[in-house]
Order: sequence, then structure tokens, then C-alpha cells
Amino acid sequence: MPVVEIYTDGACSGNPGPGGWAAVLLFGEHRKELSGGEPSTTNNRMELLAAIRALEELRVACKVKLYTDSRYLADAMTKGWAERWRRSGWMRTKTEHAKNPDLWQRLLDLCKIHEVEFIWLRGHGQSKHNNRCDELAVAESRRFIV
Repeated sequence: MPVVEIYTDGACSGNPGPGGWAAVLLFGEHRKELSGGEPSTTNNRMELLAAIRALEELRVACKVKLYTDSRYLADAMTKGWAERWRRSGWMRTKTEHAKNPDLWQRLLDLCKIHEVEFIWLRGHGQSKHNNRCDELAVAESRRFIV
């Protein structure tokens, strides 16, 4: 099974507001950058979309180390929150709906194809790949600011 490292980030100017997402995929000596954005979104949606779009880019089942500076993403996946929300009909509590169920569903489905380890790292820190994702995501969010 191929081993891939993925770095992701999302950015939003306002929350909600114009947003961008980005990912850097590393496979051996190969490197690929992905990015995109939306005119009205949230930072959490952009963080999720970065991970989704990166995993969708993989053509075969892979073993993935996915690095993110989003506690929302990392904790929901490593602590089982997202799976629990899905099992409970996208409810966080008896009265509170989980946010972004459309994106969580896509991400959980992709994690059935790939063996994904989610790793939290501090944003704007020592990781050149995470910093590059931040640059790309911010640039994407700025495309929608008039």
C-alpha cells in the first residue's frame, strides 16, 4: 500500500466569509499542491474540504499521514466524534445537530478507502508544508474579496 503524507489548511476572512483551502501531497519524490475556495463559507468547512479534496486526489488505496492544524478536524477523527455523530443521525447531543454533516460524511467514506492517521500540528510553526498550505489557502480566500 503506497504511503502518502498530506498537509492541509483552511482559511476564512470572517467566519462566515470568503474562504480558501489547500493541501500539499507528498509521495516519495513527488509533490502536488491543491487549492480552492468559496465566496461564503466557514473556517471549519475549509479545513474539512482541504482533507477531503486531498484524499479524493489519491487514485489507489493508500496509507496516509494527514497533518492538520485544525483541532476540530483532528479531534473529531482521532477521538471518534465524527463517527459517533454519524451513528446518532448527525446529532452532537440530544438537542444539538453536528455541523457540516455533508463534509463529515464524505471524509468518513474516504477513510474507508484509505488508512488515514490524523496528526495535529501547531499552525504557523516549523512545518514548511503547513505554512505553504496556509499561504495557498489565504490566497484563495482573497480571490473573493472585492
